Amino acid sequence: MSARTTTRRATVLGATVTLALLAVAGCGGSPSGIPSGTASSDASSGASSGAAADHLTATDPWIKAAESGMTAAFAVLHNDGDQDVTVVGATSDLSRVELHEMATDDSGAMVMRQKEGGLTIPAGGEHALEPGGDHLMLMELSAPVQAGAEYDVTLELSDGSTLVVTAPARTFAGAKESYDEGHDEGHDMSHDG
Repeated sequence: MSARTTTRRATVLGATVTLALLAVAGCGGSPSGIPSGTASSDASSGASSGAAADHLTATDPWIKAAESGMTAAFAVLHNDGDQDVTVVGATSDLSRVELHEMATDDSGAMVMRQKEGGLTIPAGGEHALEPGGDHLMLMELSAPVQAGAEYDVTLELSDGSTLVVTAPARTFAGAKESYDEGHDEGHDMSHDG
């Protein structure tokens, strides 16, 4: 066997191994188990490998369809990092967005209010945004939120990184929630049934 043939075989073998490694690496690059909607990190490239957004994913994101006024967005946020991640704000082209919680006021009534200190997702854990619990409140809608359409909500994290979550809108009557149009801090949350 000539030196030229040996070099050619080594080059072909090296290229094959490189392609196989790239294919394997490509398979592990996206989060799995996201039944609807997507999430992607907008953290800066380069030295941002430790950005909080790199460790945060959102599964089953969705927004309650609404014609006007206000509505809410939900998801389960997963932190695969070794440090807590805190969502300190959110933005959307649809509306002004606030982080909200459900709580019992001094009279024993359930009220929805802005969540102080943000939403913390523990290291290696998750935090559910769900009807009747913590959620993203979309206020002063600029247009109707149509069932079946998808909308982006950008989560702002305490380290300055962001995570864009694409969420489909859907009709939801489960908790029979209706949001008071005259929203003020600590407004009542009414349940129809």
